[in-house]
Amino acid sequence: MLKEKILQNLNAALKEKKELEVSVLRLINAAIFNKEKEKRYKIACSYTILKEAKAPYSKISKTKPELNLETLTKESKESKQLEKESALTDDEITEVISAEIKKGKEAVALFGQGKREDLVKKGTAEIEILTQYLPEQLSEENIKGLVREAIAKVGAKEMRDFGKVMQELMPQVKGKADGTLISKIVKDLLVVPSEKND
Repeated sequence: MLKEKILQNLNAALKEKKELEVSVLRLINAAIFNKEKEKRYKIACSYTILKEAKAPYSKISKTKPELNLETLTKESKESKQLEKESALTDDEITEVISAEIKKGKEAVALFGQGKREDLVKKGTAEIEILTQYLPEQLSEENIKGLVREAIAKVGAKEMRDFGKVMQELMPQVKGKADGTLISKIVKDLLVVPSEKND
């Protein structure tokens, strides 16, 4: 799994004293942890709501439940199950990495405007490290081909159909191309579809 690969590479980078890589992988590790924590909270809330919905009103008490070995064992099993269910899939981790890359690119652009070449260089190197954990990226021509297929499939003819095209397209390009580039290509091909599709 992708999470294990990141952890293995982090440990290797620590041993080899690759400071920049260690910094980047720790950052993405923390982002994954926070996302899992958020997911775990949502799942726990849904479990609580379900339990209370099933329980008779008379059994719902505001007092603390009595703790015994059976209760602790049950809670421990539920906690492990919750931890298992909240673990991010590779696709979800890819989304986290893509979000960090997007932030990085925005920061690099700002550093460039401020003539901070040192920070531009550092930010670019960080993005390169993160990009290694994404699926193979689609070329612009490949994206255009997929966009044309999506436009034809949903019968899009004008800019108001942008959302329909994106909904059809995203499962195919998620994590495989920059979101800004995808949006631009979709908009370009929707502006004058007859000319663009020739």
